[in-house]
Amino acid sequence: MIVKYISKSPKETQELAKDLMKKLKNLTYKNAVVVALEGELGAGKTTFVQGMAKALKIKARVKSPTFSLMKSYKLKTESYKLLFHIDCYRLRDHKDLELLGITDILNNPENLVLIEWADRVKEILPKKHITIHIDHISEKERKISIK
Repeated sequence: MIVKYISKSPKETQELAKDLMKKLKNLTYKNAVVVALEGELGAGKTTFVQGMAKALKIKARVKSPTFSLMKSYKLKTESYKLLFHIDCYRLRDHKDLELLGITDILNNPENLVLIEWADRVKEILPKKHITIHIDHISEKERKISIK
């Protein structure tokens, strides 16, 4: 099922992300819960992640880990112990993530994994994952599809 939204501002995008996070808090899988974020440069993937981080009460400033590839945050929720924020923009393919221990991260049900540019590493995405695709409509408006 695909649900589509129109966001008229970054703040609205973050509010949508917070709402989604409320639903994910009670979601349990055998492995990590993975949210695959797709969209062109500047579409709002990091803005969406920031909204999810706010919903999880992460105090640190969340920015895209474009150069470090991955950032982790400790969580104080019943469902998840760690949030992993991964940016695959600079990767050639999924093999570049193997050195970072991606298999263990994805296999741990206590992890919530948010992957920007997930289409570049689709081979490692679990069958059960949430895909968020963000498209530009105008300078501030975005079409957000959640599958």
